[in-house]
Amino acid sequence: MPIADRNTLAHIALFIVNAIYGVNYVIAKGLMPEAIGPNGFVLMRVLGAGALFWLIYALRFERPAIADLVRLFLCGLFGVAVNQTMFFNGLMRTSPINSSTIMVATPILVLVLSAILINERVTPTKVLGVVLGACGALALIFFKPSDGGTGATLLGDLFILINAISYGIYLVIVKPLMRKYNAITVMAWSFLFGLLIITPFSWKELSVVQWHSLSNAVLASFLFVVIMVTFVAYLLNTWALGIVSASVVGTYIYIQPVLAALGTWLFMRIGAERLGIPGQYETPFGLPQLICGAAIFLGVYLVSKREKEFR
Repeated sequence: MPIADRNTLAHIALFIVNAIYGVNYVIAKGLMPEAIGPNGFVLMRVLGAGALFWLIYALRFERPAIADLVRLFLCGLFGVAVNQTMFFNGLMRTSPINSSTIMVATPILVLVLSAILINERVTPTKVLGVVLGACGALALIFFKPSDGGTGATLLGDLFILINAISYGIYLVIVKPLMRKYNAITVMAWSFLFGLLIITPFSWKELSVVQWHSLSNAVLASFLFVVIMVTFVAYLLNTWALGIVSASVVGTYIYIQPVLAALGTWLFMRIGAERLGIPGQYETPFGLPQLICGAAIFLGVYLVSKREKEFR
């Protein structure tokens, strides 16, 4: 396949990933803590998606080199265990505005870590794209209602910051593996190591879930989180990393607030009760959000410009 076509497919994949994450804010947020605790939620995600990865991996087995197992373990630690655990526990303790603001730091962390750890070239255009995307995302965040910051805590903010740092580290350390292995191989081993790390302190929360009392809508939400948000999103994200730079993948995070706002607006128009999805959704979507979205998309374009220099 021509390089240009592969780059186009990678950008489509990254857009799909972040669209899934945007919808996830609407679907998954209402599940905690009534239906399941944050640590139990993470274990369910990792266990379910990990099983799917290993089923496919068994059909096309690829043995990783012993030397790469350490890097795969680090991917499981930073990309699965720490990343997901800190995010869900942080979201329980802080406000959406605080968590969104802190997550905007991820692309900047990726840009810095990529330059330090894997010698990815940093250009003025990339820096401009990151800054423009950050400004658009921050402006979008602060266009939310003024009461969106209620319930925020320092501990929750700290958890989200650790999550952002962890995800940034993961995007950088997984990049070299994608030059050697299939995305399924990387994900299967990363999720196996992540599962081993989180099970001891997450099993209790998962074991006390009252499955028989959950509605069909909640069970469907669980399936969406496991299959789409975890399995499909991680697979597409990792596959795209084999084609474009870590900075490009990180910058797509800026799209999430736009898609989350649009998704919430659509859910409000349709009606959460008609869809059977728990939770309350109040997010404005109008001209200010469209302007912010345009700034974000332009930032992503600038970071991905002349991508052939960074492969």
